[in-house]
Amino acid sequence: MKKIVLLGPAHPLRGGIASSNERLALELQQEGFEVIIYSFSLQYPSILFPGKTQYTDDSPPEGLKIRSILNSVWPLNWWKVGRALRREAPDLIIVRFWIPFMGPCLGSVLRIARRGKKGKVICISDNIIPHEKRPFDRLFTRYFIRAVDAFIVMSRSVGEELRQFSRTLPFKYVPHPVYDNYGPPVSREESLAHFGLPTDRHYLLFFGFIREYKGLDILLHALADPRLKGMPLHLLVAGEFYAEEGRYRQLIADLGLEKQLTLHDRYIPQTDVRYYFGAADLVVQPYRSATQSGISQLAYHFGKPMVVTNVGGLPEIVDHGQSGYVVEVSPEAVAEAIRDYFAEGRQAIFEEGVRKAKFRFSWANMVQTIRELVYIL
Repeated sequence: MKKIVLLGPAHPLRGGIASSNERLALELQQEGFEVIIYSFSLQYPSILFPGKTQYTDDSPPEGLKIRSILNSVWPLNWWKVGRALRREAPDLIIVRFWIPFMGPCLGSVLRIARRGKKGKVICISDNIIPHEKRPFDRLFTRYFIRAVDAFIVMSRSVGEELRQFSRTLPFKYVPHPVYDNYGPPVSREESLAHFGLPTDRHYLLFFGFIREYKGLDILLHALADPRLKGMPLHLLVAGEFYAEEGRYRQLIADLGLEKQLTLHDRYIPQTDVRYYFGAADLVVQPYRSATQSGISQLAYHFGKPMVVTNVGGLPEIVDHGQSGYVVEVSPEAVAEAIRDYFAEGRQAIFEEGVRKAKFRFSWANMVQTIRELVYIL
């Protein structure tokens, strides 16, 4: 196995999946493989995209070959890209799957690319069953799965979902590797100065796109819990609204949290991510549903303890009582974890737990698993 095509989003598309595809490509190159990323010229039609833009102003990653040629909604393009992949003749195609909408496009490209060829296809799957369900999800997912030889899942719950579609398709579980491509950690003092925030507060961080299933409202209710009254807490919310913005702003006003909260409702450039995590004392992910979360892997990279809810693969990532808290999906449970962390002085113990645990989440482990799957196919 020498030549690998990675099929999925990459620069100038923004977001965690694009970033992790680029990081995986760099790791594969360091292992001696020839790698090219086939990305999207059109990922989502604007009518289906809830954000302001799909593109980033960040500089392109150095040392990667990226071809932005795939159109997710145009079948003639799928045929052209599939034929281009056939001519590329890779030993392995690694395809990223995260939403059923991409099933027809990716499934068709793979079928065309492999016609008469011997190369294998491994899928790295963020989700099989999406958080926000739509018509034809299962049909599109089934069509895609049948074009793949094996899967890597990044949470055990995704492996269980895969078994709803195939009882025999091989897969391996690998935890989402640490996002270590967002720059080195920055001190708390420098980070707070970057935002003009005072140093006499405890800072909570809610980071990433604001969607219904991510539970920002749960965290807002937790912050208003009587047990946290009198504690010098301040919440940093950093991410673009992919849900109804007015409802959250009204809730902030109704709970009287305006002075306890800083809201940066925009996409966070890659160069600024480290300042948000540098400012944070505790990262909170009050999700209603989850598979895995790249936010946890950012927290590990920057050495920050977490509060996560007991859903999906999150308990597989955070060691309760060592690197953070795993709590039930309720404002009361989230509030109690926050109270315990600051009132009982858990910071030093939990930060040491984060440092010890982060070595479980290496990119080398992901590449080794890819090798093992190719060997058995």
